[in-house]
Order: sequence, then C-alpha cells, then structure tokens
Amino acid sequence: MNEHLPVMLSEVMIGLNIKPNGVYLDATFGRGGHSRTILSALGPQGQLYALDQDLQAVEYAQKNITDPRFTIAHGSFADLAKWIDAFQIRGRLSGILMDLGVSSPQLDEAERGFSFMREGPLDMRMNTTVGITAADYVNTVSAEEMSNVFFNYGEERFSRRIASAIVKARENKPFVTTTELADVVRLAQPKKDMHKHPATRVFQALRIEINQELAALKSALTASVDALEIGGRLVVISFHSLEDRIVKLFLQHEEKGPELPSHLPIPTYLIHKPKFVRKSKAIQASPEEIHLNPRARSAILRIGEKVS
Repeated sequence: MNEHLPVMLSEVMIGLNIKPNGVYLDATFGRGGHSRTILSALGPQGQLYALDQDLQAVEYAQKNITDPRFTIAHGSFADLAKWIDAFQIRGRLSGILMDLGVSSPQLDEAERGFSFMREGPLDMRMNTTVGITAADYVNTVSAEEMSNVFFNYGEERFSRRIASAIVKARENKPFVTTTELADVVRLAQPKKDMHKHPATRVFQALRIEINQELAALKSALTASVDALEIGGRLVVISFHSLEDRIVKLFLQHEEKGPELPSHLPIPTYLIHKPKFVRKSKAIQASPEEIHLNPRARSAILRIGEKVS
C-alpha cells in the first residue's frame, strides 16, 4: 500500500467545504495526505491543527511540514474535548476530519505488529507509549473474553474455536510474534474464505480492542459538537461496519433526536433541536480510486454540518 495516497481525497475536500480563512482539525494525521491538501486550500489566515496518537506520525509531521499555519500534537481524538481547549479552538472549528482505522505505514512496518502477513512483535498499539500489547492480551485473557471480542469486533463465526486454540497454544509457549498467532488462527478455522486471509477478522478485532477504537470514536463524535462553529463540517471515513454504524447513528440522532413511541402526543421537533444535518448519504470510493489504492475498497465517508 502506498502511504502517499490519502483515501477519498476529493470527496473529503468537498465535504469539508474549505473556507480560506477557516480553522480545521485533522484528528488522524497519519502521513499527512489530507492535511497537505487542506493547507493548500487555506489562505494566509487559515489554520490547520492535527492530532495523532502514533508518535511516529507526529515526528514525521514535525520534520516534513513547516508551514506556520500548521500545529500538531501527540494525542488521541478520544481526548478531543481536551485538545480543543488546549488549542483554544472550542466552537471555532470550520471542519473536522476523522480518517479512522490503521494507517498504511502502520500496516507496512512489521515491527508495529498490525499485519498477519509480516512477521513482527505482536504489538498493535497505535500509541506505543501506553497500554498493553496484543501479545499481553492473547497470553493472559480468558477464552470466553477473547471469543466475545473476536465475534463482536471481527464478526468471526469461529470465534470460540479460535479462542480455545489460542489458550491451548499459549500453554506450551506464549505468543510473541504476529505470524505465531496467525498460524494458530489459520489452523483453528474449519472453513476458509477464498477471498480473505484466515486471520483477517481476528487481527481486526484485536486491534480494535487493544486501542479501544470504538469508545474513542464515540468520545470524539460527542466532542465534535462543541468543537465546531455553526456551519462547520464533520467528515468521517470509516473502514468497517462497526465504525460506520456508530457514525451513522450519531449523525442521525443529532439531526432527528430520540425516537419517541408513536402513541405519545409530543412530536420530536418540540423537544429536540437538531445540532447536525447530514449533507449526503454514505459515500464510497470510485472504482478508479480503488484500482489505484486498494485500501479505499472498504471506505465509507459521511458528512454532517453543525446547525445549532
């Protein structure tokens, strides 16, 4: 995969509706493909702030982007409420971009432990300065807990069988590398998917659990309400159904409010003031982009605009 190909770049720029003097936040900098394009569209008074919990991404930004309109910090969008105050941009943002999931450099570097195709230490932490590694997790938790994670976060139908195999294997030797785990998962699956590596779902589920990705996304979406100015745009790119469902339901709830029982005499509009309106249906990458950048194949983009 090419780290220099930001996913759905033109759709992101249309969704953000860049104002030359606006203030923007790239909440998941990665290697800066989206950030560079946002900067190119900003005028002299425009500002772009960025976050990334991956220290390597922050160091890359500090080395390669010297634009005075750009500021980056080492942090997670899970703490977005804290960062908008640290940057002094609460209620001032014209747009927020969240490009979710694992970045191409993280997948490509074996030592990060995200890839079942490359042998490396079984780590999977996006922020390598905190938290437990994937090795810590699979070597200590119960088969039941692992099974639930594999099923809920990876939609792995053989989750119990795989979790039991992992527990049995670690009794002989603790897991250290990615390929050790991938091999156990592969052998535990009675049926193989022709179009997917047998460890795909388990590695996705572990990554989500280790980094608490869904909880972080919910926190960031909630904080975005106070971060944006009226008319500000929220643009989110998801890469699997669990993320996309959270984004979809958030925007739907902020626009329509809670669903009330039909027999109640109070219409929703009397008790709910919309905070967002959805600016489009779910957008997917074009066939041309998918051909150039296979990572875009599963991408789903959603756009909301703050209205109150």
